[in-house]
Amino acid sequence: MRSVIFALLLFSLCLACSSKKQSDFVVAHQYTMTGTVLSLNSQDQTASIDSAAIPNYMEAMTMNYPVKSKAEFDSLRVGEKIKATLNVNASNDEYHLTGIQELAPGKK
Repeated sequence: MRSVIFALLLFSLCLACSSKKQSDFVVAHQYTMTGTVLSLNSQDQTASIDSAAIPNYMEAMTMNYPVKSKAEFDSLRVGEKIKATLNVNASNDEYHLTGIQELAPGKK
């Protein structure tokens, strides 16, 4: 009986440690970014974006950005120029986009 309880506790602990919930994400920094959508990955709900430099954060570069909202992700189109909020946690190892808006043609 003890071994069954121990196994269940160990299994629960493994599940708790291995699966980080999106609700555990705490926004520490927010940056406004602009860029062009290069590709979309619906399986991971990420967008590859060629972004302009983000002042006080990073130089211009192309990266894959997770998009928190499925509705916002579904509204994205390849080739579209966008403006969005980049949300970053305190340790800078997790981030995602929110508040995505299409920019008028000719803006970046």
